[in-house]
Amino acid sequence: MNLDPVSPSLGRRFDTLRVKLFLAIAGANVVLVMAAYLIHSWSFDQGLVEYLNRADEARLAPLVTQLADGYREHGDWRWVVDDRQRWQDMLRNVLGITRPPRRGPEEGEAAPAPAVPASSPQGERPPPFTIDPRMLLFDAGQQVLIGSTDRAAQAVLKPIVVDGTTTGFLGYVPRTQMVASLEGVFLERQTRKFAAIALGLLAAVLLNAALIARWLSKRLEPLGSAAAAVAQGDYGVRLPVRGHDELAQLAGDFNHMATSLQAARQARQQWIADIAHELRTPLATLRAEIEALQDGVRQPDAANLGSLWQEVGRLTRLVEDLRLLSLSDLGALDHHVEPLDLGELVQEYLDDHLPPGLALRIDLPRGVRVRADGDRLTQVLSNLMQNTQRYTEPPGTLEVRLQRDGDSARLVWEDSAPGVPPEALPHLTERLYRVDASRARASGGSGLGLAIVRAILEGHGGRMAASASPLGGLRWDLWLLLLDEKKPHA
Repeated sequence: MNLDPVSPSLGRRFDTLRVKLFLAIAGANVVLVMAAYLIHSWSFDQGLVEYLNRADEARLAPLVTQLADGYREHGDWRWVVDDRQRWQDMLRNVLGITRPPRRGPEEGEAAPAPAVPASSPQGERPPPFTIDPRMLLFDAGQQVLIGSTDRAAQAVLKPIVVDGTTTGFLGYVPRTQMVASLEGVFLERQTRKFAAIALGLLAAVLLNAALIARWLSKRLEPLGSAAAAVAQGDYGVRLPVRGHDELAQLAGDFNHMATSLQAARQARQQWIADIAHELRTPLATLRAEIEALQDGVRQPDAANLGSLWQEVGRLTRLVEDLRLLSLSDLGALDHHVEPLDLGELVQEYLDDHLPPGLALRIDLPRGVRVRADGDRLTQVLSNLMQNTQRYTEPPGTLEVRLQRDGDSARLVWEDSAPGVPPEALPHLTERLYRVDASRARASGGSGLGLAIVRAILEGHGGRMAASASPLGGLRWDLWLLLLDEKKPHA
C-alpha cells in the first residue's frame, strides 16, 4: 500500500519557533504535573496506610489488656481458643460494633469481656477497619492459636504479659495495601479528586505554554523579517527596542550590526570611488604624454621619458600601498621582529632622510628597547616624514621625542603650521582621507600613508593618536611595547 508523503508545507508549518516553544514549555510542565500527581498520590497512599496502622495499634492496646486478664483468670488460652464467638465479640468491642445480646453464660463459663470504649485516648473515633482476617493469637512459643497460619510470618507481634511473664502474643498483619473497605472507597474518591486537579493543571499548563510561545514568537518575528531584509542588502532596517530584557538587547545589537554594515558598505563604495580616482589621475597623465609622443608633439628625450617614469612610479607605489593594506586586513602582513633600540633607529633615519629647509629638534635617549621589525618601523618613519614634508609650510620645524610610558615606548612626532581642524583628527588614518582645506595635495600623495602607519603599528601591538601640536601643526603619539628583558628571546 502506498502512503502519500507528508506535505513539505505542512512540515514547515509545524517546524516553527512558536510550535517548538509550545512543545518545550508544555512538555516540561506536563512532566512536572504528572510527577506531582504521582508523588502526591503515592504520598497520600503511604500516609493513609501509616495512619490506619497506627490506629490499629492504638485500638489493639485494650484488646491486649483483655486477653491478659482472661489468661490470668483461666490460666491458659482455651477459654478463647475453644470459644471463637468470644474472640469475635472481643474484636467487635474493639471496633465499637454492637450486636444483638447473646444468651447469658452457662455454668462454668466466663462472662464476656466488657466492651472497650471505641473512642481514642484523645477523644476522637479512629476510622473503621477490617480486623478479623488480619488478627492472630499466638502462644508463648509463637505458635498460632487463632488466625491464618499463612499470615503468621507477616504479623506484627504485641506481647501479652501476665504478672511479668509473656504468656502469648497478639499479632496483626499491617496494611501494606488498601483493602476492600471504607478506606478503599475514600482513597478512590481522593484519587479522582487528584486526577481532576491534575487535568485542570494540565489545561492551565497548555494554555500558559501557548500564550508564552505566542508572545515570544511575536517578539521574534520582526527580528526574522529584519534579518531577511539585511540579507537582501537593505541595511537601513531597524528594530524597535522595547524594555531592557535579553530580547531588547538582541534588538539593540541587531541595530548596531545593521548600522555597521551600512557604514561598511558606504565606506566600500567610497573606497572604490577613491581608488578609481587615484588610479585615473596618473593613468590620464600617462595617456596624454604617450599620445603626445605618438603625435610628435613631444620628443622621446630623457626629460619626457623621466616624466613617464615618474607617473609609473606613482602607480607602482599606489598599488604597493593597496597591497600592504589588504595584507594587513587579512592579518598576513609579515613582521620580522627582533630586539632593537628605538632611539637609535629613529636617530639614524633622521640623519639620512631629513629634508632641507626643515629645522629639527630631537630628544632620543638610548636604551629604550622594543621588539619590532626594523624595516617596517623605517617605513612608518618614512610615511610620517613624507606627510610632514608635504604639508608643512617652509621654513618648518620638526620635533621628535622618545620616552618611556609605563610598559610602552612613546614616540612623539610633531611639526609646525598649518594645523588640522579638531573634527578631522580622528579621520586622518582613514584610507584616502585628506583635509583639503588646510593640507592640500601638494605633491600628489595617495592618502594611504597614515593608514599604512596605523596598520604597521597595530601589527606590532601598538597604537597611534593625533592631536594639535604646540608648534602650530600636527602631533602624532606612537606607542610600542617595551622589550621585556627578563624573558628569553628566540
